[in-house]
Amino acid sequence: MSGRAKLQTVDQRPVLRLERRLKHAPERVWRVITDPAELAHWFPARVDVDLRAGGAIRFTFPGDDTTTAGQVVTADPPREFTFVWNDDTLRWLISPDGDGSLLEFTHTFGRGDPAIAKLAAGRNAAGWDVCLDALDARLAGRDFQQPQGWHERTASYVEEFGLDEGEILADGTIRFRRDLVWKPVAEVRALLPAEPGWHLVHDPLNGTRVEFTEAASDDVPAQLARRHEQLDKLFAATHGVELPDWAPERVEAVKKHYAERPTQG
Repeated sequence: MSGRAKLQTVDQRPVLRLERRLKHAPERVWRVITDPAELAHWFPARVDVDLRAGGAIRFTFPGDDTTTAGQVVTADPPREFTFVWNDDTLRWLISPDGDGSLLEFTHTFGRGDPAIAKLAAGRNAAGWDVCLDALDARLAGRDFQQPQGWHERTASYVEEFGLDEGEILADGTIRFRRDLVWKPVAEVRALLPAEPGWHLVHDPLNGTRVEFTEAASDDVPAQLARRHEQLDKLFAATHGVELPDWAPERVEAVKKHYAERPTQG
Protein backbone atom coordinates (compact mmCIF):
# COMPACT_ATOMS: atom_id res chain seq x y z
CA MET A 1 0.00 0.00 0.00
CA SER A 2 1.52 3.31 -1.04
CA GLY A 3 1.23 6.81 0.40
CA ARG A 4 2.45 10.25 -0.54
CA ALA A 5 5.83 11.36 0.75
CA LYS A 6 5.84 14.04 3.44
CA LEU A 7 8.42 16.81 3.77
CA GLN A 8 9.34 17.78 7.33
CA THR A 9 12.01 19.82 9.08
CA VAL A 10 13.96 18.13 11.88
CA ASP A 11 16.79 19.95 13.67
CA GLN A 12 16.68 22.56 10.88
CA ARG A 13 17.31 19.93 8.19
CA PRO A 14 14.79 18.89 5.50
CA VAL A 15 13.56 15.32 5.92
CA LEU A 16 11.47 13.20 3.55
CA ARG A 17 9.24 10.58 5.16
CA LEU A 18 7.50 7.71 3.38
CA GLU A 19 5.55 4.76 4.73
CA ARG A 20 4.48 1.44 3.24
CA ARG A 21 2.28 -1.20 4.81
CA LEU A 22 3.55 -4.50 3.45
CA LYS A 23 1.97 -7.96 3.50
CA HIS A 24 5.20 -9.62 4.55
CA ALA A 25 6.93 -10.42 7.83
CA PRO A 26 9.66 -8.05 9.10
CA GLU A 27 12.32 -10.71 8.47
CA ARG A 28 11.40 -10.86 4.77
CA VAL A 29 11.32 -7.06 4.46
CA TRP A 30 14.70 -6.83 6.21
CA ARG A 31 16.24 -9.15 3.65
CA VAL A 32 14.89 -7.14 0.70
CA ILE A 33 16.32 -3.85 2.03
CA THR A 34 19.74 -5.21 3.05
CA ASP A 35 20.69 -8.10 0.74
CA PRO A 36 22.51 -6.79 -2.37
CA ALA A 37 20.92 -9.52 -4.50
CA GLU A 38 17.47 -8.29 -3.45
CA LEU A 39 18.38 -4.59 -3.67
CA ALA A 40 19.28 -5.14 -7.33
CA HIS A 41 15.56 -5.57 -8.06
CA TRP A 42 14.40 -2.19 -6.72
CA PHE A 43 17.28 0.12 -5.68
CA PRO A 44 18.65 2.41 -8.44
CA ALA A 45 22.31 1.49 -7.87
CA ARG A 46 24.30 -1.68 -7.30
CA VAL A 47 24.93 -1.92 -3.57
CA ASP A 48 27.76 -3.63 -1.71
CA VAL A 49 27.51 -3.50 2.07
CA ASP A 50 29.34 -4.66 5.17
CA LEU A 51 26.19 -5.10 7.23
CA ARG A 52 27.33 -3.89 10.66
CA ALA A 53 27.55 -0.58 12.49
CA GLY A 54 30.55 1.26 11.04
CA GLY A 55 30.67 -0.98 7.97
CA ALA A 56 31.15 0.43 4.50
CA ILE A 57 28.31 0.65 1.99
CA ARG A 58 29.13 1.32 -1.68
CA PHE A 59 26.94 2.36 -4.61
CA THR A 60 27.57 2.04 -8.34
CA PHE A 61 24.99 3.49 -10.71
CA PRO A 62 24.33 2.03 -14.18
CA GLY A 63 26.63 3.51 -16.80
CA ASP A 64 28.89 5.04 -14.14
CA ASP A 65 32.39 3.65 -13.61
CA THR A 66 32.84 5.42 -10.28
CA THR A 67 31.66 4.16 -6.91
CA THR A 68 30.45 6.31 -4.04
CA ALA A 69 30.75 5.14 -0.46
CA GLY A 70 28.85 5.64 2.76
CA GLN A 71 28.81 4.14 6.22
CA VAL A 72 26.34 1.95 8.05
CA VAL A 73 25.11 3.57 11.26
CA THR A 74 22.67 0.92 12.49
CA ALA A 75 22.14 -2.69 11.40
CA ASP A 76 19.61 -4.18 13.81
CA PRO A 77 17.76 -7.05 12.11
CA PRO A 78 14.91 -7.14 11.43
CA ARG A 79 14.13 -3.69 12.87
CA GLU A 80 16.39 -0.89 11.68
CA PHE A 81 18.87 -0.25 8.86
CA THR A 82 20.41 3.24 8.78
CA PHE A 83 23.32 4.53 6.75
CA VAL A 84 24.94 7.82 5.81
CA TRP A 85 25.65 8.52 2.14
CA ASN A 86 27.08 11.83 0.89
CA ASP A 87 26.18 13.33 4.30
CA ASP A 88 22.53 12.34 3.85
CA THR A 89 21.04 9.86 6.32
CA LEU A 90 18.74 7.11 5.07
CA ARG A 91 16.81 5.20 7.76
CA TRP A 92 14.63 2.14 7.23
CA LEU A 93 12.53 1.17 10.24
CA ILE A 94 10.48 -2.05 10.16
CA SER A 95 7.81 -2.91 12.70
CA PRO A 96 5.20 -5.71 12.85
CA ASP A 97 1.78 -4.63 11.55
CA GLY A 98 -0.90 -7.29 11.86
CA ASP A 99 0.16 -10.19 9.67
CA GLY A 100 2.62 -7.95 7.79
CA SER A 101 4.94 -5.02 8.41
CA LEU A 102 5.04 -1.25 8.48
CA LEU A 103 8.09 0.17 6.70
CA GLU A 104 8.95 3.74 7.68
CA PHE A 105 11.63 5.38 5.55
CA THR A 106 13.24 8.77 6.17
CA HIS A 107 15.77 10.62 4.06
CA THR A 108 17.49 13.44 5.91
CA PHE A 109 19.29 15.96 3.67
CA GLY A 110 22.43 16.58 5.68
CA ARG A 111 24.77 18.60 3.50
CA GLY A 112 25.11 22.28 2.75
CA ASP A 113 22.58 25.06 3.16
CA PRO A 114 19.26 23.49 4.25
CA ALA A 115 17.32 25.81 1.92
CA ILE A 116 19.35 24.58 -1.08
CA ALA A 117 19.20 20.96 0.03
CA LYS A 118 15.42 21.21 0.34
CA LEU A 119 15.07 22.14 -3.35
CA ALA A 120 15.82 18.52 -4.30
CA ALA A 121 12.99 17.12 -2.16
CA GLY A 122 10.55 17.01 -5.08
CA ARG A 123 12.65 14.80 -7.30
CA ASN A 124 13.77 12.64 -4.37
CA ALA A 125 10.18 12.12 -3.22
CA ALA A 126 9.17 11.03 -6.73
CA GLY A 127 12.19 8.73 -6.95
CA TRP A 128 11.64 7.09 -3.56
CA ASP A 129 7.96 6.59 -4.38
CA VAL A 130 8.99 4.51 -7.36
CA CYS A 131 11.71 2.64 -5.44
CA LEU A 132 9.27 1.62 -2.71
CA ASP A 133 6.67 0.57 -5.27
CA ALA A 134 9.36 -1.60 -6.87
CA LEU A 135 10.31 -2.98 -3.44
CA ASP A 136 6.67 -3.92 -2.82
CA ALA A 137 6.54 -5.63 -6.22
CA ARG A 138 9.68 -7.60 -5.40
CA LEU A 139 8.21 -8.77 -2.11
CA ALA A 140 5.07 -9.89 -3.94
CA GLY A 141 7.02 -11.62 -6.71
CA ARG A 142 5.64 -9.27 -9.38
CA ASP A 143 7.51 -7.78 -12.30
CA PHE A 144 7.88 -4.01 -12.04
CA GLN A 145 7.91 -1.62 -14.95
CA GLN A 146 9.53 1.76 -14.47
CA PRO A 147 6.83 4.42 -14.83
CA GLN A 148 6.79 7.20 -17.38
CA GLY A 149 5.80 10.80 -16.76
CA TRP A 150 8.62 11.84 -14.43
CA HIS A 151 7.83 15.50 -15.02
CA GLU A 152 4.30 15.14 -13.70
CA ARG A 153 5.43 13.06 -10.71
CA THR A 154 8.15 15.49 -9.70
CA ALA A 155 6.20 18.66 -10.46
CA SER A 156 3.32 17.52 -8.25
CA TYR A 157 5.69 17.19 -5.30
CA VAL A 158 7.45 20.48 -6.09
CA GLU A 159 4.07 22.22 -5.91
CA GLU A 160 2.88 20.28 -2.86
CA PHE A 161 6.06 21.13 -0.93
CA GLY A 162 6.01 24.79 -2.01
CA LEU A 163 9.35 24.44 -3.79
CA ASP A 164 8.02 26.41 -6.76
CA GLU A 165 7.44 29.53 -4.66
CA GLY A 166 9.14 32.84 -5.33
CA GLU A 167 10.42 34.92 -2.43
CA ILE A 168 11.02 38.57 -1.68
CA LEU A 169 14.44 39.26 -0.19
CA ALA A 170 15.11 41.88 2.48
CA ASP A 171 16.33 44.39 -0.12
CA GLY A 172 13.14 44.00 -2.17
CA THR A 173 14.65 41.72 -4.81
CA ILE A 174 12.47 38.84 -5.94
CA ARG A 175 14.11 35.44 -6.23
CA PHE A 176 13.19 32.00 -7.49
CA ARG A 177 15.34 28.90 -7.07
CA ARG A 178 14.32 25.67 -8.75
CA ASP A 179 15.93 22.24 -8.84
CA LEU A 180 16.44 20.92 -12.38
CA VAL A 181 17.54 17.44 -11.38
CA TRP A 182 20.80 16.43 -13.12
CA LYS A 183 20.25 18.12 -16.47
CA PRO A 184 23.48 19.22 -18.23
CA VAL A 185 24.01 22.97 -17.85
CA ALA A 186 24.57 23.47 -21.59
CA GLU A 187 21.27 21.73 -22.33
CA VAL A 188 19.36 23.88 -19.85
CA ARG A 189 21.06 27.11 -20.91
CA ALA A 190 19.56 26.73 -24.38
CA LEU A 191 16.10 26.74 -22.77
CA LEU A 192 16.50 29.88 -20.66
CA PRO A 193 14.49 33.00 -21.50
CA ALA A 194 16.52 35.59 -23.42
CA GLU A 195 16.60 38.20 -20.66
CA PRO A 196 18.85 39.04 -17.71
CA GLY A 197 18.55 37.57 -14.23
CA TRP A 198 18.84 33.85 -15.02
CA HIS A 199 21.71 31.90 -13.49
CA LEU A 200 22.52 28.19 -13.58
CA VAL A 201 24.40 26.29 -10.88
CA HIS A 202 25.67 22.72 -11.12
CA ASP A 203 26.82 20.83 -8.03
CA PRO A 204 28.25 17.29 -8.33
CA LEU A 205 26.25 16.15 -5.29
CA ASN A 206 23.10 18.28 -5.60
CA GLY A 207 22.61 18.41 -9.35
CA THR A 208 21.59 21.41 -11.46
CA ARG A 209 19.42 24.31 -10.33
CA VAL A 210 18.30 27.59 -11.83
CA GLU A 211 18.17 30.86 -9.90
CA PHE A 212 16.36 33.96 -11.08
CA THR A 213 16.54 37.40 -9.47
CA GLU A 214 15.31 40.86 -10.43
CA ALA A 215 14.26 44.08 -8.77
CA ALA A 216 10.69 44.22 -7.56
CA SER A 217 8.22 46.02 -9.82
CA ASP A 218 5.26 48.19 -8.88
CA ASP A 219 3.01 45.10 -9.02
CA VAL A 220 4.93 42.38 -7.17
CA PRO A 221 2.15 39.73 -7.11
CA ALA A 222 1.79 39.94 -10.91
CA GLN A 223 5.56 39.86 -11.31
CA LEU A 224 5.90 36.78 -9.09
CA ALA A 225 3.06 35.02 -10.92
CA ARG A 226 4.67 35.69 -14.30
CA ARG A 227 8.05 34.38 -13.21
CA HIS A 228 6.44 31.42 -11.48
CA GLU A 229 4.81 30.45 -14.78
CA GLN A 230 8.14 30.82 -16.59
CA LEU A 231 9.85 28.53 -14.09
CA ASP A 232 7.12 25.92 -14.41
CA LYS A 233 7.56 25.96 -18.19
CA LEU A 234 11.35 25.78 -17.93
CA PHE A 235 11.20 22.79 -15.59
CA ALA A 236 8.78 21.03 -17.94
CA ALA A 237 10.97 21.81 -20.96
CA THR A 238 13.95 20.10 -19.33
CA HIS A 239 11.78 16.94 -19.38
CA GLY A 240 10.77 17.46 -23.00
CA VAL A 241 7.29 18.66 -22.02
CA GLU A 242 5.75 21.84 -23.43
CA LEU A 243 3.24 23.40 -21.06
CA PRO A 244 0.46 25.67 -22.36
CA ASP A 245 0.13 29.21 -21.07
CA TRP A 246 -1.67 29.45 -17.77
CA ALA A 247 -5.40 30.06 -18.02
CA PRO A 248 -6.43 33.54 -16.84
CA GLU A 249 -8.06 32.09 -13.73
CA ARG A 250 -4.81 30.34 -12.79
CA VAL A 251 -2.89 33.59 -13.22
CA GLU A 252 -5.36 35.41 -10.98
CA ALA A 253 -5.26 32.66 -8.35
CA VAL A 254 -1.46 32.74 -8.16
CA LYS A 255 -1.42 36.55 -8.05
CA LYS A 256 -3.92 36.41 -5.19
CA HIS A 257 -1.77 33.84 -3.41
CA TYR A 258 1.29 36.05 -3.60
CA ALA A 259 -0.68 39.14 -2.60
CA GLU A 260 -1.95 37.40 0.53
CA ARG A 261 1.15 35.43 1.42
CA PRO A 262 4.37 37.07 0.22
CA THR A 263 7.39 34.92 0.98
CA GLN A 264 10.19 36.74 2.75
CA GLY A 265 13.71 35.43 2.22
